[in-house]
Amino acid sequence: MVRGKTQMKRIENPTSRQVTFSKRRNGLLKKAFELSVLCDVEVALIIFSPRGKPYEFASSSMQETIERYLRHTKDNRVKPTEQSMQTEAEKMLKKIELLEVSRRKLLGENLGSCTLEELQQIEQQLERSVTRVRAGKAKVFKDQIEKLKEKEEVLAAENAMLCEKLKCRVCQYGMLPGKGSKEVNENEEANDESSPSSDVETELFIGLPEGRAKRIVQPNSTD
Repeated sequence: MVRGKTQMKRIENPTSRQVTFSKRRNGLLKKAFELSVLCDVEVALIIFSPRGKPYEFASSSMQETIERYLRHTKDNRVKPTEQSMQTEAEKMLKKIELLEVSRRKLLGENLGSCTLEELQQIEQQLERSVTRVRAGKAKVFKDQIEKLKEKEEVLAAENAMLCEKLKCRVCQYGMLPGKGSKEVNENEEANDESSPSSDVETELFIGLPEGRAKRIVQPNSTD
């Protein structure tokens, strides 16, 4: 009877996963050592635990083995030829054309060749875009409102400080700024009104007094 292959997957239980890691790690290090001894080969093995702790085995020198590997890969690295570069450029041009077509469709152009399913997909994509734009707009408004509230609090604190200074000044001088000058002006006006010189005419008059002039002008009644 042929048994089916068991599908490997990640061990969910942390304790069981740690126990399995320790057993398999030790077994792998042992196999690497046996391979290097039995077959007389250069072996370098590096293992990092889930927490990042390194475990390694090297049949000779780990640094020398790594440098040897880097030299080997560098020598065997395939340099890009002109043909491969041309192929890559053609792929990029095709991607650009597809992106341009998609952009025009999103702008509402060249929709005559689209199927109903494609139109629905474009509509859904536009709705998602509008939703993201509105969310960004709401966030900007919210940030601006928060800044204005902070500015309002600062101005309110400055206003309260100025009011406090004004109260201190009133308590010190016993009057509001400008009130003393107003009282002085009112006193001066009252003095001007009560002064007798306010009714004196200073206008210059040349000629006879008014009563005498009338007597001269009027004819004698006996005549």
